[in-house]
Amino acid sequence: MIDDFLRERAKGREWLLADGATGTNLFDMGLTSGDAPELWNAEHPDRIRRLHQSFVDAGSDIILTNSFGANARRLALHKAEGRVHELNRLAAEHARAVADRSGRRVIVAGSVGPTGDLFAPLGALTEDEAVDVFAEQIEGLRAGGADLIWIETMSAMEEMRAAAAAAGRVGMPYTLTASFDTAGNTMMGIRPAGLARAVGDFTPHAHGIGCNCGVGASDLVCSVLAMTEAAPEATVIAKANCGIPQVGAEGVTYSGTPAIMADYARLALDAGARVIGGCCGTRPEHVLAMRRALETHARGERPDTDAVVARLGALASPPAQAGQARRAGGRRRG
Repeated sequence: MIDDFLRERAKGREWLLADGATGTNLFDMGLTSGDAPELWNAEHPDRIRRLHQSFVDAGSDIILTNSFGANARRLALHKAEGRVHELNRLAAEHARAVADRSGRRVIVAGSVGPTGDLFAPLGALTEDEAVDVFAEQIEGLRAGGADLIWIETMSAMEEMRAAAAAAGRVGMPYTLTASFDTAGNTMMGIRPAGLARAVGDFTPHAHGIGCNCGVGASDLVCSVLAMTEAAPEATVIAKANCGIPQVGAEGVTYSGTPAIMADYARLALDAGARVIGGCCGTRPEHVLAMRRALETHARGERPDTDAVVARLGALASPPAQAGQARRAGGRRRG
């Protein structure tokens, strides 16, 4: 696997710091449940730029555009499927404007999330159709000035291949991360090591692979360990949720503190990740703590699961044992 884009931009540093959550922070700015955050690229550009600026101020080297669900399939839920190019262009322009006035090199990563549809034969969507859907979105991100495409929170291999092929069609470098939130697998049964091996055969090649979101920082670092063992030369991305999500009377909150996220960043680096950031629940103060931790941390010994659990807490969704997996469905997941 050749992943030169991010390594070249690290300029010899062992790591790059990505940003934190989009949705969590936009809810703090007034987004309500059921709203499409991507529409805010047109309706509230000042708030989107303010969010990007907060992460740049906290030390992020990479900021993700507000375009996770800005594909035609998801925008159709808001009767906005005809605005794909516009909303993605605006998303990239907002991030680009903040990056360009930062006074340092900040990478604008065009966020591309799943379509939300099942692929044939489980659903109606084909890979060829998905390539067209993703290519439309990526064209808008390129027009707005994105540096690379950040394919994230994926669970199905067909969808990952389609998004990668779309990036290639548009002529954009890309990275790819999956969410290993189901007993150490993606929802569709892909294991971290299996993904690392499979993506190595994608054409065009990925400039980074990894994990994002999921169920907690401990689980994600363990996924990083599996990926770096399977693909030791790859640029591996770690973008964990800010601790474990907890549902209460006030909605979803996250258990992670700045101190916990700082320790997560150190462990992720020791586990072999080269790009480290936060996902759901991660606010600028968490990112700032991660930046300070990485700047003062010398890569240590590679941790094992026990070390990760001792420092970050128990796994929220531990991998099933072989016997449990057979009883649960009789399939080995790969």
